[in-house]
Amino acid sequence: MADPERLGVIGGSGFYRLIDDVEHVDLDTPYGPPSAPIALGHLGGRHVAFVARHGTGHELPPHRVNYRANVWALHALGARRILGPCAAGSLQGHIHPGDFVVCDQLVDRTSGRAATFFDGPETYHLAFADPYCPELRAALAEAGRTCTVPVVDGATVVVVQGPRFSTRAESRWHRSQGWDVVNMTQSPEAPLARELGLCYATVALVTDYDTGVEVAGKQAAGEAVSQEAVFAFFQENLGRLREVLFAAIAAIPDQAAAACGCAAAGHALA
Repeated sequence: MADPERLGVIGGSGFYRLIDDVEHVDLDTPYGPPSAPIALGHLGGRHVAFVARHGTGHELPPHRVNYRANVWALHALGARRILGPCAAGSLQGHIHPGDFVVCDQLVDRTSGRAATFFDGPETYHLAFADPYCPELRAALAEAGRTCTVPVVDGATVVVVQGPRFSTRAESRWHRSQGWDVVNMTQSPEAPLARELGLCYATVALVTDYDTGVEVAGKQAAGEAVSQEAVFAFFQENLGRLREVLFAAIAAIPDQAAAACGCAAAGHALA
């Protein structure tokens, strides 16, 4: 039997280590170094490659993350599927801090980021109607239910530039569009993975109500979102997120299903 494919994991804010018994690999890429050395290890019988999205000390703000290097490095080390957990703010009153959201759509409102591997002279227009791998999404949602955490299966994340949080007017507009959560890193991470034909999915840990969200018909406390509060909440719930990821990794089939379409959507680089 062939060895199972390596799984890639990209850890977000406050998530700098997945497993302890690892080999660290310093890897350069055509796009520069990744955010941190890649940690190679085993989890649930699977080969896993982990990188801290913002660096090991959160030294990289969202707009300075080398997304291309991170995704390329995992691909170069044999990862064909990537889980990209992240933190997010709720835009809707029915999504609460502590919920786990398995997104199925994204809206990109970032600017100025290196968002493609195809800068020319070769051009490739990516089919991206469904941004997240359905097989990985299903594994994450089922893992959440198995771990008895509150799961929202199917949601739209709007990705903002950061590093600042939204104004009240921006939050009100995002909410009025029917978008569910707001985050700063899902793009270009997700489309870059698809360009390489990799399966990619996220589970977002909701850390706060975004400014101005109404809960049960009443406006939330109205306090501005702060980095300190978001990071503190994420740390308090990091154990729950790790539990969900461990369960998902153990349940993901050894080989990706061709029916998911992710590999077929990618394009080989020269």
